[in-house]
Amino acid sequence: MIRIFVLTPELRKELKAPLGLLIKGSFEETSRKVAKLVAEKKPKKLITVGDQVTMNMISNNIPPDVAIVDSKVMRKAISPVKFEADKIFQINNPPGTITEESWEAIKKAINSLGRSKVVVDGEEDLLTIVAVLLAPYGSMVMYGQPKQGVVVLEVKEEVKKRFREIIERMKKVN
Repeated sequence: MIRIFVLTPELRKELKAPLGLLIKGSFEETSRKVAKLVAEKKPKKLITVGDQVTMNMISNNIPPDVAIVDSKVMRKAISPVKFEADKIFQINNPPGTITEESWEAIKKAINSLGRSKVVVDGEEDLLTIVAVLLAPYGSMVMYGQPKQGVVVLEVKEEVKKRFREIIERMKKVN
């Protein structure tokens, strides 16, 4: 039974707002602030969702443990992110959905030793939810907030609970 979670119009509006700590500013400013946060918190796993945030972390010598990318920035195609990964997972994940294939690949990527890259054919936006739900406590998940900055999520019980509630409210398709 293949299960796909589909974004509802109500959730689409709600998810436009940052789901964690929004660090505003230019790429340089946000990268500096994030670098400081990562150095302080020493996350169990550092997971980036999105090409721009992944490139910013790499260019600031903060390579993520897991990078989830779709070779697009603001829906425009870009060159693939140069990221030395020990494992690469290729998945299909249409816009506005979370596929079962995405859950499986992200789970494997998070549980792999070394660095992993999940290359998405489709859209990676909603995969932040999957990353938070599958990441071990004490991890950090980051994604870009268009035209504003970077959103940082520290993986702890209340954050996972909130993301489980989001998943519950999505439409399920078998």
